[in-house]
Amino acid sequence: MESLDSEFQTLKVSETDDRLWVRLHRPEVRNAIDQAMVDELHAVCDYLERNPKILILAGTASQAPSAANPKGSKGIFASGADISQLRERRRDDALAGINSGIFDRVAKLPMPVIAALDGFALGGGAELAYAADFRIGTEELRMGNPETNLGIIAAAGATWRLKELVGEPMAKEILLAGKVLTGRQCLETGLITEMHPASELDAAAEALADRIAAQDPLAVRITKSVFHAPREAHPAIDTLAQGMLFESQAKFERMQAFLDRKKK
Repeated sequence: MESLDSEFQTLKVSETDDRLWVRLHRPEVRNAIDQAMVDELHAVCDYLERNPKILILAGTASQAPSAANPKGSKGIFASGADISQLRERRRDDALAGINSGIFDRVAKLPMPVIAALDGFALGGGAELAYAADFRIGTEELRMGNPETNLGIIAAAGATWRLKELVGEPMAKEILLAGKVLTGRQCLETGLITEMHPASELDAAAEALADRIAAQDPLAVRITKSVFHAPREAHPAIDTLAQGMLFESQAKFERMQAFLDRKKK
């Protein structure tokens, strides 16, 4: 079975049969997303497009206080795009859609994507999280898009994904007035669907992945594709997708198992 070459410089990767953990890892710059990280995320997507698995995106995990580190350390997802690189980019770089291209690819992966969010998820970090199918977080989460304060726009998905996720009024507060949401506010607006203590965030992501993995993988893949199809494609695409699944062996086995359980 093919496995992912995890000799990355900006990501830490671990893998099981049905899921792939990818941690953003540039702690010296609070996991700012630079070109190297974009390139490595493309490599992850290339692998998952060929070998569909659940993807769990996370950042640097929180560390409890210890003798060597008495104050502990806060977790962080991503503080945004790397400003030192962003400062030097010009029109042609913007037109290339460097970040929007990779975030769109993440959103379109065959199997669901979970973003486990702690600490800062700002700018490009927030936009990467918006591209996920599921977002869970901690009370310490701080999420927003401060791009207009830097003289640019949030051009990697926030201007349209955020409105779909939280509605127009709140999206405008974030995009036009620089509002940064706390973890509690993210939960209240539906930007995240679960909130957990930082020490339990990884376990919560695993539990969510377990629930997804318990479903039929082909049905999950097709449901995700149909869900994101344009409105005008429905109901024809639903009917065609159902026709495919009605011929799958998993459909017969799972329905028979359901009927057998009812008889007991």
